[in-house]
Amino acid sequence: MPDDLNGYKEETCVWVGVTLEEIIAHNLEYLFPGMSIQGHYLFRITRDADFPVREDEADDLLLAIEEEISKRRLEGSVCRLEIQAGMPLNLRQGLVQELQVADEDIYELEGMLNLKDLFFFQSMPLPALKDQPWKSVVPPRLKPLHDSEMPGDIFSIIRQGDVMMHHPYESFSASVQAFIAAAAADPQVLTIKMTLYRTSGDSPIVKALINAAENGKQVVALVELKARFDERNNIIWARRLEDAGVHVVYGVAGLKTHTKTTLVVRQEKDVIRRYVHIGTGNYNPKTSKLYTDIGLLSCQEALGADLTDLFNFLTGYSRQTAYRKLMVAPLTLRKGMVALIQREIDHARQGQPAHIIAKMNSLVDPAMIGLLYEASQAGVEIQLIIRGICCLKPGLPGISDRIQVVSIIGQFLEHARIFVFHNNGDKEYYIGSADWMTRNLDRRVEAVTPVEDPTLVKELKAILDIMLTDNHQAWDLQPDGRYVQRRPGPDETIRNTHLLLMERTRKRDHGGTIDQIV
Repeated sequence: MPDDLNGYKEETCVWVGVTLEEIIAHNLEYLFPGMSIQGHYLFRITRDADFPVREDEADDLLLAIEEEISKRRLEGSVCRLEIQAGMPLNLRQGLVQELQVADEDIYELEGMLNLKDLFFFQSMPLPALKDQPWKSVVPPRLKPLHDSEMPGDIFSIIRQGDVMMHHPYESFSASVQAFIAAAAADPQVLTIKMTLYRTSGDSPIVKALINAAENGKQVVALVELKARFDERNNIIWARRLEDAGVHVVYGVAGLKTHTKTTLVVRQEKDVIRRYVHIGTGNYNPKTSKLYTDIGLLSCQEALGADLTDLFNFLTGYSRQTAYRKLMVAPLTLRKGMVALIQREIDHARQGQPAHIIAKMNSLVDPAMIGLLYEASQAGVEIQLIIRGICCLKPGLPGISDRIQVVSIIGQFLEHARIFVFHNNGDKEYYIGSADWMTRNLDRRVEAVTPVEDPTLVKELKAILDIMLTDNHQAWDLQPDGRYVQRRPGPDETIRNTHLLLMERTRKRDHGGTIDQIV
């Protein structure tokens, strides 16, 4: 095979797949000289990544978590054991006894035991075998910010109306990152408050917060030290922020802070105005190029007041239990979502049209699943776009006949959460950080906001319509738990969600209107 993979010719290459485990297995006599090798069998363990830190008892939460991280790899309890098919019973029993694994957590598998290793091939210089790279564009409303002759002001743009971004089609750096950087440098900005769940190792977001503190602004950063596998990275940033004079807090005891929110308070003549960002994804410039997420920039007074109350709750200065527009977990989100679903049930029972569309990463919560079953039986049409785990079974006669579940798998990782309720024709749209999982509804701080601007609602509808009519990268969940990939018919045009959304974004970037490209 030639050294320069970019110049390879397929007909001259012979690809042979050999795993490292196979190489070791066929050379065991060199590792155990003088011994007779009777057989070899592979196994792989998965350990529980959570660790027991009692927040109410730890003198220094940061140090306590840092100490636990170092123990996780070897001391976490085994929650899954994968074994190579054909492993002798005595070896299997010995592993189970030594690792203390329950029978239901044992999986016998053929082939590779760690498919994650195949990500290596993504790093190989073979552009012809990869998706075409996508270069994010500047959201249309924010283009004046990048006018070299007459640069605009992001705060004046937001005052003209809410701005919505759809990443990675629209640039994170030219929108969210620009908003925070502008707030950090603007002499009229008094305060910046922000939640940080996951961010990149060289985060420009954190650097902007440090810059803001050095400029004399009040800066509050809620850093979630318990963000799984990002604990060490967040500890490093927490220390740097504290050193710069940022007020760093670690959230409410017993809860993970998963919400994606920023509050900016600005002095404008005789008025104090609050600007907000509420999103579905992390403040991470790197994952914003791979994950699809929705974000909203607004200066609505009600949202500003709600985020003020939320940050007071997170910093321990409030026991807020009611909000104006936001639905906040664990306080009001479950109750609010249940009420919205129940309203659709009531409409269906009254013979009125009833419809729910919900897009999220996972649907696991038993109570929400039970309520969706009830809604289906009442006559509510339900379309679910669930990228990952779904514990609901659609299409069961008499139980979930009216429920459709589709998973979109493709070039980007679907991460946005969008919820739509028909409301007898007066449709309501919501975006936010929460899946319908028990942990998100009851054990995390989450925020879900309504989207009310008609233009933005139209955009959300277009995004969902494209996903629901995908016939190329969509997988339909069957009643028996299997997924079947959709395929276009002989005379049917291919509808690939990610390619269509890239094309829509490209057309709009070149001057097309929403009506022309929906």
